[in-house]
Amino acid sequence: MHTVVVGTTGVTAADVLAVARGAARVELSEDAVAALGAAREIVDALAAKPEPVYGVSTGFGALATRHISQEMRAQLQRNIVRSHAAGMGPRVEREVVRALMFLRLKTVCSGRTGVRPTVAQTMADILNAGITPVVHEYGSLGCSGDLAPLSHCALTLMGEGDAEGPDGVVRPAGELLATHGIEPVELREKEGLALLNGTDGMLGMLIMALADLDTLYKSADITAALSLEALLGTDKVLAPELHDIRPHPGQGASAANMLAVLKGSGLTGHHQGDAPRVQDAYSVRCAPQVAGAGRDTMAHARLVADRELSSAVDNPVVLPDGRVESNGNFHGAPVAYVLDFLAIAAADLGSIAERRTDRLLDKNRSHGLPPFLADDAGVDSGLMIAQYTQAALVSEMKRLAVPASADSIPSSAMQEDHVSMGWSAARKLRTAVDDLTRIIAIELYAATRAIELREGLTPAPASRAVIDAVRAAGVQGPGPDRFLAPDLEAADAFVRGGHLVAAVEPVTGPLA
Repeated sequence: MHTVVVGTTGVTAADVLAVARGAARVELSEDAVAALGAAREIVDALAAKPEPVYGVSTGFGALATRHISQEMRAQLQRNIVRSHAAGMGPRVEREVVRALMFLRLKTVCSGRTGVRPTVAQTMADILNAGITPVVHEYGSLGCSGDLAPLSHCALTLMGEGDAEGPDGVVRPAGELLATHGIEPVELREKEGLALLNGTDGMLGMLIMALADLDTLYKSADITAALSLEALLGTDKVLAPELHDIRPHPGQGASAANMLAVLKGSGLTGHHQGDAPRVQDAYSVRCAPQVAGAGRDTMAHARLVADRELSSAVDNPVVLPDGRVESNGNFHGAPVAYVLDFLAIAAADLGSIAERRTDRLLDKNRSHGLPPFLADDAGVDSGLMIAQYTQAALVSEMKRLAVPASADSIPSSAMQEDHVSMGWSAARKLRTAVDDLTRIIAIELYAATRAIELREGLTPAPASRAVIDAVRAAGVQGPGPDRFLAPDLEAADAFVRGGHLVAAVEPVTGPLA
């Protein structure tokens, strides 16, 4: 079984995906355990002093002015977790919660939080046991981090609240810990606060969205190429020298992907002999420019994610010189912005894909294809309503592209008077990624059917490989009207599972 070792210098996106989506085990490195112990000694020394230290011997947020006596500090740490575990709404997905927990453990192991080694080890034990705290949709403003979601995780660490076992059954957390031989943690000074103050939920969702979008952008390049082919468009606009003079990296990569898919096609440019077109429509001709801009947005988002993965996000933090200082590093703005940027780019990618699908279905713009790709137009409606579904998804994506990070609602008696809404940006991006997958699946369904209707013309070898693979996956080809939803579901599963990219790359080589 794959094992991820957590040290003091952060983790990688691959580590997060392995723990969140896979069965990877988690271990603490020797340097992490040493750093945890050293930082804890500093916190214990401060806790013994009469002077108040925020997070160690004071209340929190707007209540930070109260000095807490030593005999009340364990109760203080329990109380912050219990009171902050105030989420509501549907349960958050298991992979999100596992990413959330793992990323909080990453910061804890930095040695900057003052948490004892036993707390960190218990966090790893819970992950390794497959225990997943019940976390709810609403409760985070993205400042001070993802408070309510992280509090529900900390509650499980204490043996309280509800959690899901490895069998998928929700039970009291205390029972699950006992079943797996895990002792609940009795929190001490600073520890409750350290378990709650982080951007871990929004960061975990960013990393998973980037992984999904990487596949989807390659898939969109493939479906754009298939649509260009089905419309008898020209691949001359994909020539490298045209993209070299506007050197956006993503644009060049998308054009190269499309050109690789279209290599050897007998359809591209076929219109030139009998129905000349000076230029293809924007949705066809500008596909690399739109998808490329999205790819470049992803590159920036990865840079932000990588920086965050190497960060220690807590307040206050234990510095190498022994000081414990307050800060604002828990603010989610850097992550929130790129989550919103990605939702905007994804919405535009879905929009241009829908325009190509509509063009395939319109007999006045499809250059000889039957209306709605129907078998007997009038008797059959073909893919008319599939495009309606696609349009509805695009419309939702446009709504989801409205930035959450442009909003802020003051909280904690105006102490936290500017918040990031990064959790909300992450939640809507997850929906947008799902929608985009379905939109690309519908374009795939229409484009493959359209290519098959071009009788007497030979598609590119990569296109043929896609058609063969998608038909083998249960997505039917041209013919009379039938119950369409199962075909669309099968196309969605084909794209979602990465099978579209997998079908092409043996022909084209690895796509960018």
